[in-house]
Amino acid sequence: MTRPLKHVQIVLRELTRLFPKPDTQLQYKTHWQFLVAVVLSAQTTDLQVNKVTKVLFKKYKTFDDYTKANIKIFEQDIKSIGLYRGKAKNILAAAKLLKTKYNEQIPKTLKELIELPGVGRKTANVVLGHLYNIHEGVAVDTHVARLSKLFKLTTHTDPKKIEQDLIKIIPQKEWSNINHRMVWYGRVYCSARCTHEECPIVAKLSKEKLY
Repeated sequence: MTRPLKHVQIVLRELTRLFPKPDTQLQYKTHWQFLVAVVLSAQTTDLQVNKVTKVLFKKYKTFDDYTKANIKIFEQDIKSIGLYRGKAKNILAAAKLLKTKYNEQIPKTLKELIELPGVGRKTANVVLGHLYNIHEGVAVDTHVARLSKLFKLTTHTDPKKIEQDLIKIIPQKEWSNINHRMVWYGRVYCSARCTHEECPIVAKLSKEKLY
């Protein structure tokens, strides 16, 4: 799918104007902690993740605390997070793989990252963009999927197809920022229940007769 250049430029310009320095809400100190937080954030709010990790990161201070953790106890430590059993299994398995194969370092390629349990393309793109400023793709979460369709940047609902549409029309240097900006836009201006009457980007596109 292609959109007029002016259409894409308006969306990018308005997102940049509204959120010039987008950043994650997830709280962390190390690269590993960021990966853990991103894995936990699937289908859960960042606010809830931060409540859990505030305690979790104090209890599990070293990498070995994760590789040697009892999964049943770890499950209880993150029980207030959705899908906690699967996430606990994946986080502890990822820690062991990172220790044995990557010397406890978070990989810097999409191919290597998606080998980690619990890490798909979305998580890998978030980690690469945020930690290393490496842009191999666009992280398509629920906000990005919904807003990309709302802004008429795609007609698809499948995240992989949405990502392919976005990387064709968005400059590579913006692939990481587009995720952060759309997430913030969804939170501040356009929730899932928004009627779009006061949605600034829809209003701008409509004014330009592009919506």
